[in-house]
Amino acid sequence: MRKKRTFFILAILVLCLSGCMKENVSDELDNVGLLVPETVNDGVWGTKGYKGLLKIQSKHDVDVFYKESMNNDTSIEQAIKQYDQDGVNLVFGHGSEYADVFNRTAKEYPDIHFVSFNGEATEKNTTSLAFKGYSMGFFGGMTAAHHSKTNKIGVIAAFDWQPEVQGFVDGAKHQNKDIEVIVEYTNHWDDKERALERLDSLVKKDADVVYPAGDGYNVAVIEELKEEGLFAIGYVSDQSDLGESTVLTSTVQHADKLYELVADKVAEGDLSSGVLEFDFKDGAVSLGKFSPLISKDFQKSINQQVKNYIETGKLPNGKEANQ
Repeated sequence: MRKKRTFFILAILVLCLSGCMKENVSDELDNVGLLVPETVNDGVWGTKGYKGLLKIQSKHDVDVFYKESMNNDTSIEQAIKQYDQDGVNLVFGHGSEYADVFNRTAKEYPDIHFVSFNGEATEKNTTSLAFKGYSMGFFGGMTAAHHSKTNKIGVIAAFDWQPEVQGFVDGAKHQNKDIEVIVEYTNHWDDKERALERLDSLVKKDADVVYPAGDGYNVAVIEELKEEGLFAIGYVSDQSDLGESTVLTSTVQHADKLYELVADKVAEGDLSSGVLEFDFKDGAVSLGKFSPLISKDFQKSINQQVKNYIETGKLPNGKEANQ
């Protein structure tokens, strides 16, 4: 009888402890939605968002949804309404174009946390994720200047506010004070025709290494550079698979890792509002695979300088990356 009573008491204690443990586990992540301006099959930016979404689905065992071609306010607002009906409480807008809409509509959906990239986040349930593009551009510029034989290199950027563009220029100048960096703009992330026109202009000016800093056209530009026997610095993804004899290295943004990090924080009830910045030290930015055309000595040197930057916060020119 005493043994039975002891067993009964122990069983109650186990149940109580289990109940207490469950109460202390905060899992506030329900379902997750993704909005992309073009497609998840672009092999670059959109694909990274989709991969991040799948990582969340696998790790947290939640339903995930995505919608493509979400590039105007009306379609975005309709998608948010649908996601709300689907029980989504975390929505990623895969770009800066979603920030304004999210800030404007966030109060209507207090149970949803809205996450965008490289924009403003003004409401308590909005967050913007920002890559420190200046530093990645700096190391990309160093690599381009090191390899250039004409002493002229180029950038085809989408917009003049991209910090990686100035970083690229400054990195190139640090590597070679005599280098000329020519910057052209498309004023659109996805305008391949305009980007190829800008490339033609750079080639005519003898630029032999080009940084296509736009995720919607960089593949087309790299393919054309390959045809011309010229060189590229890849953008957003490790683009060495497009040709190791063309892509010298890439400035990689690991957006998929940020998706997983954000979902973890939402599950823990610990995602901050406002702008959150990520850099090399967070594992959110890196250099891609180096071309065999880049000497082992230079690879070793620049990898050490990246390591120093991670440890000290100072770039090879002795300055801190403020962008």
